[in-house]
Amino acid sequence: MNKTSSEKKEINELTRVQELVYELRVSEVMTPRVITVSPESTMAELMSILRINRISGTPVVREGKLVGIISIEDLVKAYAARRGNDLVGNCMTRKVVAVRADELAVQAVNLFAQYGYGRLPVLDQYGTLAGILTGSDITRGLLRALSQRYHAEEIRRYRASHIFEDIDSADTTLMLRYHVAPRDFDNGGQASSKLKRTLQRLGANPALLRRVTISAYEAEMNLVIHATHGGEMIAEIGPHRILLRTEDDGPGIEKVEEVFNPGFTTAADWVRELGFGAGMGLSNIKRYSDNTYIESSPATGTRLYAIFKVSPIEADADETKG
Repeated sequence: MNKTSSEKKEINELTRVQELVYELRVSEVMTPRVITVSPESTMAELMSILRINRISGTPVVREGKLVGIISIEDLVKAYAARRGNDLVGNCMTRKVVAVRADELAVQAVNLFAQYGYGRLPVLDQYGTLAGILTGSDITRGLLRALSQRYHAEEIRRYRASHIFEDIDSADTTLMLRYHVAPRDFDNGGQASSKLKRTLQRLGANPALLRRVTISAYEAEMNLVIHATHGGEMIAEIGPHRILLRTEDDGPGIEKVEEVFNPGFTTAADWVRELGFGAGMGLSNIKRYSDNTYIESSPATGTRLYAIFKVSPIEADADETKG
């Protein structure tokens, strides 16, 4: 079943939240100001503290050390048993599950799920009470972090996408250069992935990004397969076009006029056995670029050029360039 755009967005947002849970520390989401009671306080005094501060529980502290935790449920049980004048120390939970301030928020999430508690005391590295943490604290912290990251990302994207507008020059080009090692199939695709991340940060149109990324991967793998001593992939990014080119010192191509035909390949048998060199790379580059050409000879190696026009709006379904 195909997912709707709203479902895809929800999944994407959930992933970002999950990532944050594994990045944020408890100290970033906890409430540092803690309302506490002592073991010598009465349950009547506890009721007043909970009511005035509008909280449902609190740590029990003696001389700065955490000795227990008391909740509104404990208070209800005490009054049901007519123990309103009893001491907190006699009604509190002594075996306290706590979390450290320097731990990841996901640790607290796991503890909430495991024990079903409404709050967790937070201890510093010396075991002293440093704060209190509730599920609501984690939610607010995540929303705050998401908002901060969203605004930071928007500012960064705006600055990156307007980089050429802020430079006073007749012809401004950002050049990216990647070295590609020969026969390194394990790391094949890293250069094109780095180029993709850079274009994303520059605010590239998603459709353009796909076309350039696919072409860059195919060009990179050609270097891995054919370049004798490796080669270079260079991307020249300008306000109106992107020029992707590769250079290698390989054996060259004899029948240059045939290289863009689907299925044409000069890859060795062992390369094809690995699942590469099927002869679709160059035809794909031609398909997804606005202009492609090759210069090749046994003496100089091969130079591949692929040009992509940068337009303000590019149809998202533009995947059928011939």
